[in-house]
Amino acid sequence: MSIATLSATPPPPSSRAARRTGRLFALTGAFVGVVYGYDTGSISGALVFLSRDFHLTEVEKGLVNSILVCGSIVGALIGGKLADALGRKAAMLIVAGSYAVFVALSALAPNVVVLDLVRFLLGVAIGISIVAAPLYVAESTPARIRGASVAAYQVATVAGIVITYFVNWGLSGGGHWRWMLGLSALPAALVLIPLLRLPDTPRWYVLKGRTERAVEVMAMTDPDVDPRAEVAAVSAALAEESGGSARSLLRKPYARAAFFVVGLGFFCQITGINAVTYYSPQIFEEMGFTGDGQNFLLPSFVQLASLAATVLAILVIDRLGRRVVLLCGIGTMVMMLAVLTAVFGTGELSGATTWIGFGAILLFTAAFNFGFGSLIWVYASEAFPAQLRSTGASVMLTADLVANLLIAQFFPSLMAWAGAARTFAGLAALALAALVFASATAPETKGRQLEEIQGYWRNGGRWPVAPEPREVSPGPLSPTGPAGCAERGA
Repeated sequence: MSIATLSATPPPPSSRAARRTGRLFALTGAFVGVVYGYDTGSISGALVFLSRDFHLTEVEKGLVNSILVCGSIVGALIGGKLADALGRKAAMLIVAGSYAVFVALSALAPNVVVLDLVRFLLGVAIGISIVAAPLYVAESTPARIRGASVAAYQVATVAGIVITYFVNWGLSGGGHWRWMLGLSALPAALVLIPLLRLPDTPRWYVLKGRTERAVEVMAMTDPDVDPRAEVAAVSAALAEESGGSARSLLRKPYARAAFFVVGLGFFCQITGINAVTYYSPQIFEEMGFTGDGQNFLLPSFVQLASLAATVLAILVIDRLGRRVVLLCGIGTMVMMLAVLTAVFGTGELSGATTWIGFGAILLFTAAFNFGFGSLIWVYASEAFPAQLRSTGASVMLTADLVANLLIAQFFPSLMAWAGAARTFAGLAALALAALVFASATAPETKGRQLEEIQGYWRNGGRWPVAPEPREVSPGPLSPTGPAGCAERGA
């Protein structure tokens, strides 16, 4: 059924009720983000104790982490198609239900083989959620709060990591790794309740030709727009987006944009942020901090600083500019990794040296979330036209997860084989390469319209220069009229 043949728009609910529904979408997505963050970070504490129970080697420790990332790659590859075929809401229900089941099974695992299998399946759910949750939030919240809602999902993910470290600290005294892994099963199950009550997004209903239902949901969630006109705009945008393919990213004019986005995604993870997320208790032990309680409490403060840095980035990104925020974040990462190399290179760590190392870890993690963590999705969404935007984001995410896989698998082995000083020196070199890459390729897009940004990539990575206005004599055939303007614009 076309928009033109729709019956009269149904009477919208009150503005207060519509705003409440829009916020419920955002809060539900954010809650899924908290669970995702918790499940990502919970292994950092559990690994210390399950390694003792299962007698794991360094390679097996890496596999416990990397198997989750392998699943995430699979989930990310199928997440978009799943969300399109079954719906954004159905994908979110699959994610929440899978979280609850696989988290509980991981806590009950009798051996490392079963644990790895369950964590792979949990990784698939995480990969789907990385694609589906931001999509669900962005497409179902009013434009007035859409940016804040998507940002809230990112903040919620970091908040989930913060929570997991405090939980790990509280449970570390008894070595309760099964509880560390399994506690998020209950909130994951509870999030199914609001999800079952909510509709799917208007954009998905239009995608499936259910325009009348799309109008109803638009009226239900956004009191600031004419629902029929907005659904018509969504239909036009979807028609524009057809035809995008990964092969298009390899051809001009967007090959340069694809190179930038893929490189940014790879450097985002290969510089070692998830080495801290997955292995921070071991890093602090290597640094000279003694006692499981201390090793678990210190990462909690590191993640609190990361949460503050993420919020700060959201507040200043449109004032300072994308490029400035990104380069400041990466530059600080380089300096902190150099400090860590020096700290571990001193040999025996004690006293002030250990606290200098702690401060470097804290600032490194905060700098990542201020720069890479806050900017990567912004650049991915701005670099491509509508028909390539989701494809470009998927390619970037794949590069990000492949680098994450390398860090998760090989970091503990590198620490054991090369030593902490050389390992962090290698990460510092990679971060320096990331700084050079970003300096050479990242444009400043603050205040630019999407069409202008696409013009930058079409122009070989340079902002098009507007032609100088021409002096013309007035007359009936003067090019200062509409035809002249069109000629100059071309």
